[in-house]
Amino acid sequence: MKKTFISLFFIALTLSAFGQKKERQERIKALKIAFITEKLELTKAEAQKFWPIYNAYEDETDMLRHNAREKRRGLKMESLSETEAKQALQDFLAFEKEQLNLKTDLVESLLTAIPAKKIILLKIVEEQFKKQMLEEFQKRREKFKNKG
Repeated sequence: MKKTFISLFFIALTLSAFGQKKERQERIKALKIAFITEKLELTKAEAQKFWPIYNAYEDETDMLRHNAREKRRGLKMESLSETEAKQALQDFLAFEKEQLNLKTDLVESLLTAIPAKKIILLKIVEEQFKKQMLEEFQKRREKFKNKG
């Protein structure tokens, strides 16, 4: 009975997490938009030009990352031949090049929307946001750990 209850609890928790994942992603995206807009001090005109460019870059980067992750998950190191390993390395390098191309395109496109100083600041602000999100995640994880 106890095992059944625990199993049902974890299944319910997992299903709840899947349902909340999309909502959580949307909430994080909204926080990121507010954070970047504030830190870059984007004017209304700049924001109208900036966000479509940045969002397209984020979408392309997410898709590229997802594809690379799927390829990595498909690798079975135990049974990987040398030929397959070389192909995996080629794929990894192609991913890195594509990431660089996307970043280069982003900078070139953003130069039409905001000043170069704000583009440089964008990288710093993105890192600050990631750091802040990681710290918040760690705080919540510790709080959860201390409860259980």
